Amino acid sequence: AHCKEFFFCGQEPFVADEYIERLAWRTPGGGSRGGEAFDPKRLLEEFVNHIQELQVMDERIQRKVEKLEQQCQKEAKEFAKKVQELQKSNQVAFQHFQELDEHISYVATKVCHLGDQLEGVNTPRQRAVEAQKLMKYFNEFLDGELKSDVFTNSEKIKEAADIIQKLHLIAQELPFDSLMGFCCYPLSSPGKYHDLECQLIQEFTSAQRRGEISRMREVAAVLLHFKGYSHCVDVYIKQCQEGAFLRNDVFEDAAILCQRVNKQVGEIFSNPETVLAKLIQNIFEVKLQSYVKDQLEEHRKSDAEQYLKNLYDLYTRTTNLSSKLMEFNLGTDKQTFLSKLIKAIFISYLENYIEVEIGYLKSRSAMILQRYYDSKNHQKRSIGTGGIQDLKERLRQRTNLPLGPSIDTHGETFLSQEVVVNLLQETKQAFERCHRLSDPSDLPKNAFRIFSMLVEFLCTEHIDYALETGLAGIPSSDSKNANLYFLDVVHQANTIFHLFDKQFNDHLMPLISSSPKLSECLQKKKDIIEQMEVKLDMGIDTLNCMIGQMKHILAAEQKKTDFKPEDENNVLIQYTNACVKVCGYVRKQVEKIRNSMDGKNVDTVLMELGVRFHRLIYEHLQQYSYSCMGGMLAICDVAEYRKCAKDFKIALVLQLFDTLHALCNLLVVAPDNLKQVCSGEQLANLDKNILHSFVQLRVDYRSARLARHFS
Repeated sequence: AHCKEFFFCGQEPFVADEYIERLAWRTPGGGSRGGEAFDPKRLLEEFVNHIQELQVMDERIQRKVEKLEQQCQKEAKEFAKKVQELQKSNQVAFQHFQELDEHISYVATKVCHLGDQLEGVNTPRQRAVEAQKLMKYFNEFLDGELKSDVFTNSEKIKEAADIIQKLHLIAQELPFDSLMGFCCYPLSSPGKYHDLECQLIQEFTSAQRRGEISRMREVAAVLLHFKGYSHCVDVYIKQCQEGAFLRNDVFEDAAILCQRVNKQVGEIFSNPETVLAKLIQNIFEVKLQSYVKDQLEEHRKSDAEQYLKNLYDLYTRTTNLSSKLMEFNLGTDKQTFLSKLIKAIFISYLENYIEVEIGYLKSRSAMILQRYYDSKNHQKRSIGTGGIQDLKERLRQRTNLPLGPSIDTHGETFLSQEVVVNLLQETKQAFERCHRLSDPSDLPKNAFRIFSMLVEFLCTEHIDYALETGLAGIPSSDSKNANLYFLDVVHQANTIFHLFDKQFNDHLMPLISSSPKLSECLQKKKDIIEQMEVKLDMGIDTLNCMIGQMKHILAAEQKKTDFKPEDENNVLIQYTNACVKVCGYVRKQVEKIRNSMDGKNVDTVLMELGVRFHRLIYEHLQQYSYSCMGGMLAICDVAEYRKCAKDFKIALVLQLFDTLHALCNLLVVAPDNLKQVCSGEQLANLDKNILHSFVQLRVDYRSARLARHFS
């Protein structure tokens, strides 16, 4: 027991080394406890005894294992036997189930056969009963006295209608020349049939007025087999519209009515989509067509503007109504159905729409322009009709435009933002109407015609005319106090063309982007731009006027004594008065050019002006002789001109004035240093004649010493 307790102590896995260690530690004299002497004999004895105990324990456990194995084998055999018995029972049950299933199938077949036999007997019996009843009602009709409750009771109108419908069909199938047919003629004639039909429609009408949906559904179901069923639908549609169009907005009323009927019609009729479609057709062909005609015919011949506005508004509201109706079930192809209804209303107005549009746009644009010129008390002059090549040739030859002699515009540019906005607004509205009212196949062509009107009146009759007039008003280069209004024309024309280009991209491009007309419009726009640029280039003559003004300032303000003062020691100014006025004038013109143009045009014009400005100052300085102090003053003037040239922000212009400033140093440098200065960085590449021409301007040039040093 001691060995068993020691062997199974703890829950950890068995480890032999730890087990021997624990055994030695618990044995007195084992040497594991502190303070005890090691006794190997005692330890050996303890090990021998312990081994014997383990052997006994092993035998006991082995016997127990064998016993458990035998017991397990016995139970396994019993379980296998039990499973076999259950399998046999299951097979028996499955066989019973198959037999039962076959029996049930057999019984079901018999029942079905019996049902068919009963039905075969019952159907002729029911037909015979119905035939007997019909014969009874037939006798009453022949006697002329309807005594049956089904004919006298108004609440049984449904049953009476069914009977009369059947008798009516039977009577129609019998030939009139036979005795039976002759007797049945009262039933085949429309009299009683029609009376009952009218009675049913009247009942349906009364039920609709009372709002009795269930009764309406019953009567409609009965009338479904009568010829007057369509009349019942017509009555329903007519009564639906009573009191529905009381407001001014017929389109909103129609939408509300259709929405209300859509919820109701399915509860009454077996074919609701047909009834709703017939209601919509009636609204379009009666209410809307009459309303559209009244609104358009009033202005069709007298007021084109109001006619176009009304046409656009009515067509838009009609298509919006159609979009709302698309939500309802109207049959298979409701898109085509609604499109045909819209086309039927507007076809007579849309056929010639674009002609009315172009005619109105032309007259309206002409009126806007004429009203503007009248406000300026200006009579338009005829302008040249030459093409692009003719303009380019005139530009190359720098000839005047064919407007006759130069005219004075009194500072008027003949360009108006208000006129431009009005023209663009009219065209924008025309594009919108064109998009809505044009047939898709005609849309690009119609849009191009509207664009052509815009080009004619905005670009040709207004912008181009202003440019021509501005060019004709450019003064000659030798005129005094010239007013350069052409730059104002350029500035306004540039702004206007940006607006024109924006409308081209925003409103025209979406209409023609996928058609051959796109390339035609782009080419037309390109021609317009090129023609205007050519005329703007012709306005370069304005620069001649600027240079002319500078010449007048220099001639009036520059004195010979400025650069050869009588008293060399009493010069109090930093630069001459002529320089101050010229620089002030140039700065104003540079600012004006920057405000009038944009993009690369600014740099191109400023470069041309800067080069001419440099040439003017260069030639101007060549006219005077310079003393030492006068040369210093000339250098100061050129330094101020160079500051002014920086405003151009053109590298070439600044470089020219830097070189001119270096040339002016030749006017004051000591004779011994002339060669050194001429070989400097800025003057080394210049022609020797240019250097010589500046040295000759010195008052002391005649001295042999200076001439010798320069040579």
